[in-house]
Amino acid sequence: MKSIEITSKLPYSAPFLFVDEITSVSENTIEGNYLFNKSQDFYRGHFKDNPVTPGVILAECMAQIGVVSLGIYLLSKQTEASGTPRIAMTSSNVEFIKPVYPGEKVFVKSEKKYFRFNKLKCVVIMTDTEENIICRGEISGMILKAES
Repeated sequence: MKSIEITSKLPYSAPFLFVDEITSVSENTIEGNYLFNKSQDFYRGHFKDNPVTPGVILAECMAQIGVVSLGIYLLSKQTEASGTPRIAMTSSNVEFIKPVYPGEKVFVKSEKKYFRFNKLKCVVIMTDTEENIICRGEISGMILKAES
């Protein structure tokens, strides 16, 4: 499965899609990136005169690339899956280390801890263009095949 096929199966669209590109994927890892555009609406109120990307949005970006995209890839290896899979985040434990400002590009790397009974758990790290760690943690989700 190619990276464009993975992103086309993501169950998100703008303004809640936080994946620009999947740059590599395998049975155990995935990497991708996203540019936080200065015009994104949440910057208007978070925070006045000093906009910063909300932590929940950073965690969502990590989940979309590091868990959901990898889950779509793993499901495609099990069967000839068609349609958009059903997804639910089950847990996250993310440590936030540095802020992300409007206009910054982030890079997400995820390593599978396990994928069994349709539950995927990954160690996910987000870095900036200079490879400084922005946030890291473990994120889990249920990844189910699309209903026919």
